[in-house]
Amino acid sequence: MNIDAGTMRPTEHGEVYVLNDGGEVDLDLGNYERYLNVTLSRDNNITTGKIYREVIEKERKGEYLGKTVQIVPHVTNAIQDWIQSVSQIPVDETDEAPDVCIVELGGTVGDIESAPFVEAMRQFQFRVGHSNFALIHVSLVPDMHGEQKTKPTQTTVHSLRGLGLLPDLIACRLLVPQPLNPATKDKISMFCHVAQEQVFGIHDVTSVYHVPLLLQSQGIVGYLTKRLELDKISIPQEMKEQGSSLWKRWREMTTGQERFFDSVTIVLVGKYTDLKDSYMSVIKALEHAAFRVHRKLTISWVESSDLETETQETSPAKYHDAWRAVVHANGILVPGGFGQRGSEGMMLAIKYAREQKVPFLGICFGFQLAVVEWARNVLEIPDATSGEFDPNAKHPIIVFMPEISRTHMGGTMRLGLRPTVFDEGTESWSKMRGLYGGAEKIWERHRHRYEVNPAYVKRLQESGLSFVGKDEKGERMQVLELKDHRFFVGLQAHPEFCARPLNPSPPFLGFISAASGAVELAEQVEVQRKTFKPPHPAHAMVGEEELKAGLNVKEVTVKENAAKKPGVNGTVTPEETRE
Repeated sequence: MNIDAGTMRPTEHGEVYVLNDGGEVDLDLGNYERYLNVTLSRDNNITTGKIYREVIEKERKGEYLGKTVQIVPHVTNAIQDWIQSVSQIPVDETDEAPDVCIVELGGTVGDIESAPFVEAMRQFQFRVGHSNFALIHVSLVPDMHGEQKTKPTQTTVHSLRGLGLLPDLIACRLLVPQPLNPATKDKISMFCHVAQEQVFGIHDVTSVYHVPLLLQSQGIVGYLTKRLELDKISIPQEMKEQGSSLWKRWREMTTGQERFFDSVTIVLVGKYTDLKDSYMSVIKALEHAAFRVHRKLTISWVESSDLETETQETSPAKYHDAWRAVVHANGILVPGGFGQRGSEGMMLAIKYAREQKVPFLGICFGFQLAVVEWARNVLEIPDATSGEFDPNAKHPIIVFMPEISRTHMGGTMRLGLRPTVFDEGTESWSKMRGLYGGAEKIWERHRHRYEVNPAYVKRLQESGLSFVGKDEKGERMQVLELKDHRFFVGLQAHPEFCARPLNPSPPFLGFISAASGAVELAEQVEVQRKTFKPPHPAHAMVGEEELKAGLNVKEVTVKENAAKKPGVNGTVTPEETRE
């Protein structure tokens, strides 16, 4: 029933993934952006809360003309209309409506929560036509001591068929390294009313990046091309060549990682380490960077509060284990977070990285704490702190941004893609600027309510803390860097949200390179100066004032006009309003 994922607890639901337009969405959309190399919008995230809100708002405006508003047809129609309109929004640099739209229907077959969506999909298959609708059913195939059980798949397919949906493909997920047995495939084909070519096995592989290769080897591309009549779509030769090149690079990346011999160990000092999904994008960004520098990645997880003196008194073993992980790591990463709990432990780790010249990367909250740590131990302001911890602090190094709401939590932060301008003179020494190709202006996604207090910026910079990147007005500090450190970098933004397997995030690439060695860092900076390409569409990289004024209405315009354009695969015209 949530409108979006913005107010969900990370330890319960995983990370909150931020899109270019500021949408706070489920981490699954991050997987789609990374794997498909697309740029999505908040409208690509459909929730029950959004649908109900839209229906209720229409009812309040009288748009249903006095009719009794019901789940069927009003809610189900709203779901279908939403999907059809979103399917026409461009997601890449071609600026064209996609030929295929992937819809992930979450939950489990038979759940009360997903019932309206299942019914909407049942109706939707007739709205768009048989050649424009294919259903892939993902089902677990348990392996009991070497015997693959098909009964759960048979049961869920039977339930799905009872709801009016017939699977075109059945993806069998096996939690073991052994592939789907031919006998198991035959049995599923027989009892689930599908041909053998419609049953695919997805077993455990050494890396999740092997899954596309696994599916391709089983003929999924050929089947979907035939089923959706994709061969009727004219594709320019240039795009075909780009696709072939992309597939070649992906194959080289996935097979190449099996031959990595050197390793790099990163310690992640966080507040939500009980659930690794809380840092899903950070993990992926580290992996992508490690691929580029040909290193096997090892992540050591440290709960930040375990580094504090209170833990030393109450649980000495836990305290020493935590510090052992920090000391033995090649690099220290402090990710985003909220609240005072564990912040002292994070600052102790930051201090260690700064003094011992260990590569450090601070993201959002980690960036702010790096500034507070510097103020305490270099500027010698012992009671320096953040206004988030103490609103009445004598020395609030971090303060609440004036434009942010203090009463509403959801969707009220500084969100989405924002520009950062590098200071003049930084092109000669800033590693961060070099990693971004030497560009004067860059764009990263943000999600925060607090910022560095402008009243302390001059003192901080005079003492040696360089704010190399600021907002367009030069008033908001967004990137910090230490000139005499191998790699000590903090960003107010969340660069992990823009990382791609074949286009690593520059801060993470620099961090992993520095953790691997000074030579590796210098090499990657030079490579990035020549080859860096922003992962964002050109129309998204606009000034902050344009974003505030709402001048960048490209996606909104496309959505409003979606009803006037062809439907999926360009063969079906959406219906007029049905009420």
